[in-house]
Amino acid sequence: MRDNARLYEIIAGRDPCDSTTVDLPEPVRIPVEEDLRGLRIGIPRELNDVEGIEPGVKEAVDRTIELAEELGAEVGETRLPRSVEYGLACYYLVAPAEASSNLARYDGVRFGYRAEVNGGGLTELYEHTRWEGFGAETKRRIMLGTYALSAGYHEAYYGQAQKVRTVIGREFEAAFGDFDILLSPTSPTVAFRIGEKAENPLAMYLSDVLTIPPNMAGLPGLSIPCGLSQGLPVGLQLIGPQFSENTLFRTGHVLERVLDFDYVPERLR
Repeated sequence: MRDNARLYEIIAGRDPCDSTTVDLPEPVRIPVEEDLRGLRIGIPRELNDVEGIEPGVKEAVDRTIELAEELGAEVGETRLPRSVEYGLACYYLVAPAEASSNLARYDGVRFGYRAEVNGGGLTELYEHTRWEGFGAETKRRIMLGTYALSAGYHEAYYGQAQKVRTVIGREFEAAFGDFDILLSPTSPTVAFRIGEKAENPLAMYLSDVLTIPPNMAGLPGLSIPCGLSQGLPVGLQLIGPQFSENTLFRTGHVLERVLDFDYVPERLR
């Protein structure tokens, strides 16, 4: 965790060549604490009791919550009723719309891959380049995003999703009025096998149900391993308000030291 903080110390802050960056309100601190005294941790019911969380994942996260209390943290329950219910649908309208817009530049002329086209015109070059250069998931998102941004549907889909995004942000803001950070599993399950859900994109999308709400609210998050389930690491998600990275690093550092997690895959033992 200290390494993460040092790396963040280097890359954080205002970049005059990047309009999406900002100055930090306080310097990055390398964590040295050994307890969580004075920290208020909120447990969002909707992020911890969502349908599909594996028993082993829940057990590992619950043990870590108890450990945080033993380390001096004040732990309490909070609610995010709309964030989980609408977060996934909101994300899969906003993200594909942005992907559709941003990836329009990859046409084989200015950026990226260029297909070999024998004869034909510029349209053929565009078509072959984008067909050959993008994978199935990218094409799926471009098609969905283009539809959401099309005339007659923009306000009904993308516009409504942006309004929901504002509601999600306000829910988190209210929760942070009572707590310094929020805690939940990173994913409802442990890692699945490569390609296992490739034929079922919806099932794969549901793996993101717990991480999407804070991302839609524009909040920093941190994921650390907190135990094993079925022989695989369980992720613990820590979420903070904007510019709370120092608090997240401190919490992650303390938990990481106490958990003393050092995973070696069984095939390598």
